[in-house]
Amino acid sequence: MTEMPVAHISWALADNRERPDCDAFFQDVFGAEAVYEMLITPETEHMRFDREESLMMVGDTMIIPIAPAGGGEDALSPLGNMLRRSAQPMRWIGVALKVRDLAAADARLRAAGFELHYDPGMEQHYFLIARHQALGMRIEVIRQDLPNDPRRDRHWRPTKARDAHPLGIEGLQAIGLSAPSLEEARALFADRFGWPELSVRALPEAECAAFAMGDTVLEALAGVPGSDVADHARDIKGIYSLVFKVKDARAAADYLSGRGLDLIGDVSGRFAISPEQAHGRLIWLTEQTPENYPPVGSRMQEFAPPEGVSAA
Repeated sequence: MTEMPVAHISWALADNRERPDCDAFFQDVFGAEAVYEMLITPETEHMRFDREESLMMVGDTMIIPIAPAGGGEDALSPLGNMLRRSAQPMRWIGVALKVRDLAAADARLRAAGFELHYDPGMEQHYFLIARHQALGMRIEVIRQDLPNDPRRDRHWRPTKARDAHPLGIEGLQAIGLSAPSLEEARALFADRFGWPELSVRALPEAECAAFAMGDTVLEALAGVPGSDVADHARDIKGIYSLVFKVKDARAAADYLSGRGLDLIGDVSGRFAISPEQAHGRLIWLTEQTPENYPPVGSRMQEFAPPEGVSAA
């Protein structure tokens, strides 16, 4: 399934009052740009939203912190309850992957033994693979376009994040996922999803098997006993971290330190803001490209309309 580019990556907040601060942090520190907001206002109240969210671009990657709102605040709301269950530090909702042909993706994944869920009325737009089927990572397979997605413009280039912001983000290098073992990860991601294995290497806390997932890399991390990664695989599961490639690691680290943020890791390898200061997210930054990894860069532009046709 190497034709599926990453559409977005999301996580949950239990209380919608926390979401503006979270959005502001990523906009301020990471240079994230909001391209669309789903908010409950007097003008949208009739639409009966059950959540609020901002679709934000970090380089060429869309991230979405989501909080229950409106009908989602009801104790019986399925979406609200999913968000409340997911809202804890180091737990992510999951990833959305884009396809051209939803029916073909459905057939391929059912043949691989996955159970697919369709929300009523959305059968032509997306389906879900629940997190218990993918080592804790909820996967949304979508055909519909995301609102105001700038990657649909054939002339759009994410150079502003690289050239105009102090972090110098070039693109998403990998999504890290905590795994009980590399054998289980291979059985799932290589054998069933069909994502080619790129490499195996040792990281300070884990053995890492890398798989080509659409236009990025999925890093399955089997943590050494007693490590944070091993604890995550046991207690939380799913996405553990993101990895962004930056133009100049030292310059990025100096910028973050100058903002008073505590850094973990190694600037010569990969480093991150302490998750306690980053709304419970571990987001590594690195100047290095591991062996056999593809160049960073979203392939969502392959879904852009033909030249001369409006993206609206």
